[in-house]
Amino acid sequence: MPIAQINVSRFRKAKADPANQSFMDALDRVNAQADVADGFIWRLVGEGDANDATAIQVIAGDADFIVNLSVWRDVPALEAFAYRQADHRSVLARRAEWFDAVEPSLALWEVPAGYIPTVAEALDMLAQLGREGPSAAVFTFKWWRENR
Repeated sequence: MPIAQINVSRFRKAKADPANQSFMDALDRVNAQADVADGFIWRLVGEGDANDATAIQVIAGDADFIVNLSVWRDVPALEAFAYRQADHRSVLARRAEWFDAVEPSLALWEVPAGYIPTVAEALDMLAQLGREGPSAAVFTFKWWRENR
């Protein structure tokens, strides 16, 4: 069954601050690699010619809170991209340079084939994970590996 994922971050400094430029510069390359990765189905992008979701304001008044939302064929396909694709892995390794810790920052859940989740739904799933912990309804990579 397809898997949806949300991960969220809040920039340490204002999004437009030069300290975040190396992250912003990596987005197009990493997103292009995601788009052709085995198992990739869909990802959230901004309006117009935006190729990422960093301009989408998901929390009113908090332009530095960003969301990544995507759908993949299954957990192994998403996990392979997230943790074994070199460019994505290098961005993950540097995330503390750009972002404050947010907990939880990642949630996974199954979706029906052809379904595209909304940002509101994804934020609700993240909140559910935070309130109730991982379960078959919404989970983390760790929970999935331990319970599959």
